[in-house]
Amino acid sequence: MRLSLALALVAALLCSAAAAVRAQPQPAQGAFALPAPGGIVREVRVEGTQRIEPATVQSYMVIQPGDRFDTENMDRSIKTLFATGLFADVWLRREGDALIVTVRENPIVNRVAFEGNRAIGDEVLRGEIQTRPRSVFTRTQALADRQRLLDVYARRGRYAASIEPKVIELDQNRVDVVFEIVEGPSTLIRRISFVGNKAFSASDLKDAIASRESAWYRILSTADQYDPERLAFDRELLRRFYLKNGYVDAEITGAVAELSPDRTSFFITFTIVEGERYRVGSVEIDSRVRNLEPESLRSAITLRGGDWYGSEAVEESVRALELAVQNAGYAFVEIRPRFQRNREQRTVDVTFEVVEGPRVFVERIDIVGNQRTMDKVIRREFRIAEGDAYNAARVRRSRQRLIDLNYFSKVEVTTTEGSAPDRAIITAEVEEKATGELTLGGGYGTDIGFLGTVGLRERNLAGTGLEARAEVTLGQLRSALDLSLTDPYFLDRNLVAGIDLFYITRDNQEIAGFDEQRRGGAVRIGYAINEHLRQSWSYSYIEREITNVSPLASIYIRDQAGRSTVSMVSQILTYDRRDSRIDPTEGYVVRFSTEVSGLGGNVGFFRPRLEGIYYQPLAFITGNRQWILSIRGSVGFLFQYGEVERIIDNFFLGGENLRGFEIGGAGPRDRTTGDALGGRRIWTQSTEIRYPFPFVPDELGIHGRAFVDIGNLEDSGLTGPGVVNSGPPRLGAGFGVTWRSPFGIVNVDLTPFVVKEPYDKTQIFRFGFGTRF
Repeated sequence: MRLSLALALVAALLCSAAAAVRAQPQPAQGAFALPAPGGIVREVRVEGTQRIEPATVQSYMVIQPGDRFDTENMDRSIKTLFATGLFADVWLRREGDALIVTVRENPIVNRVAFEGNRAIGDEVLRGEIQTRPRSVFTRTQALADRQRLLDVYARRGRYAASIEPKVIELDQNRVDVVFEIVEGPSTLIRRISFVGNKAFSASDLKDAIASRESAWYRILSTADQYDPERLAFDRELLRRFYLKNGYVDAEITGAVAELSPDRTSFFITFTIVEGERYRVGSVEIDSRVRNLEPESLRSAITLRGGDWYGSEAVEESVRALELAVQNAGYAFVEIRPRFQRNREQRTVDVTFEVVEGPRVFVERIDIVGNQRTMDKVIRREFRIAEGDAYNAARVRRSRQRLIDLNYFSKVEVTTTEGSAPDRAIITAEVEEKATGELTLGGGYGTDIGFLGTVGLRERNLAGTGLEARAEVTLGQLRSALDLSLTDPYFLDRNLVAGIDLFYITRDNQEIAGFDEQRRGGAVRIGYAINEHLRQSWSYSYIEREITNVSPLASIYIRDQAGRSTVSMVSQILTYDRRDSRIDPTEGYVVRFSTEVSGLGGNVGFFRPRLEGIYYQPLAFITGNRQWILSIRGSVGFLFQYGEVERIIDNFFLGGENLRGFEIGGAGPRDRTTGDALGGRRIWTQSTEIRYPFPFVPDELGIHGRAFVDIGNLEDSGLTGPGVVNSGPPRLGAGFGVTWRSPFGIVNVDLTPFVVKEPYDKTQIFRFGFGTRF
């Protein structure tokens, strides 16, 4: 009896101990509760897997059947399993000679979503993160993705952004990952300061850098948003600015950006050590090329001793010397400027060393990235061909010509070594952009009234380089329909060919008391003689009709009523040395045009015209802001010999070519009715200074103009009572404002000072506005 009671008591104690063992909690992730060491592992069993095969789990482990129950190997096995990123928890336990591996798999990502983002789209954010649908979710990766997204917002100038990844658990061990975003305001640059600047004002230095202080008018710009990469670029721009102006020793010793406590703005401070300004000392040429005398190149150098030293002036001389040497027939030559600084006299001696460069030929030109544009459209813009001697200047020019096509959003031209050291491969990598344009436009001008425009244009038709255009203009005083097609490389040669069809109506009631209609077409062809000289020819056939002649119009105007036909050949010879065709600041352009009518039709005339314009920056008053002087002049003649002489073929003076006067407001006139009759001899001259307004940033696109226009028009070809055919030159002087607004160009001219005849019609205020969108 006692024995039975003792056995029952022992059994109860053993059951209690077993229950206590089963009730012990499993260790948490990272708290490695390892089985006791000792003995041999006879079996490894894997429990808890759902998607992953047990054999896969066992393959990741360091300890395998046949190994000893070793603490170090079991610890390494747990760490290896965690390192796969597949498991949220791992436990090891021992049952006799068996090692039991229990795992809890990480969930699978079902969906990734973003909430609260407005400034940056979902696609941009999704491309920055590593978490993807159907991938394994880990919190470590989610936190890393959070930091990546914060970096994206920081690059967009939003340092106040906050992002929180939320996990929504679903069935079948799946989760949705939602990044909750509070974007916050853009972190703008509140103030830019400079320390140590004496030679230049803070405003001059602000104009030299890319970053800008926040202002209400910069709503369409990102220049006032802080960007660390832009700040580093600003340091380089400041260094170049000082070097350009002769401060050879200048250093930008610091560029610090301080974030405000509310994380909404930055305060940027540049620390500058200017040093002294240097002048150019001696300028020498050291030619190490046989038979190439230094004196033959001296005239190409624009740098002169005694001038203020400037890095841009040195680069300009290097380019001029390269061109002079190449023109002398030396293809493999390099220009290496050497500098000798004299700190006591504050001068820099410059020696241009002319040495033989490596003899390298172009082995191949590769075109990459063009999906629609044909290869030949790109190749024909290259100023260098396969087999030619390699020329870096021509490669740069080729890249600029590709950019000028305006077919590509990115153009990169690189040079790599070819199949041999003396062979080079040129690769042009382009990224195409849309070349079609649908434009809707409108505007108002004192010369043309209100107008609206609808246009359709394709600059690279089917990737061939052809340009097609159709445009309709409806206005108070002028309406037009224009159709044109242009091939910039007709027959794959240096020929620009095109065809035009047009229909134009003009309301000339205020000028001469009649309306005019023109309809017709033209074919044209042009060619480049060299980089600066071009010529174009065209043949036009035009039917014209003068209608709605006012009964109060001049008798000479009433006699013009009816139709006339013009069959005309014309040419334009252009020599262009401007630094830019769009917004020139330096250089000149000269055009000589002739028109010959009478090869058919009933109107015959010869009309030559010469015009030119010269641009010169006024460096002595510009500081760091550009003042541009422009001088424009033109002269024209008309010789009529046809069956019918038409007033509409005459020149008219006023408006665009003589501010202060209406269109046709100056020159020959019927004093009885006041109608303009035009003239056969015209000359005009205009001098204008374009200047920036004080305290108005250049980026606003506002600048002022001061101008003086002079001109004269004589000989209407008519004689009779009341006809005035000659008179002294007229003059208009005044001021104007041009605003390149986001909505179009706005021009306002005020011409209060005029020298005129009593019968002239003046126009003191002139306004023009137009836009396309």
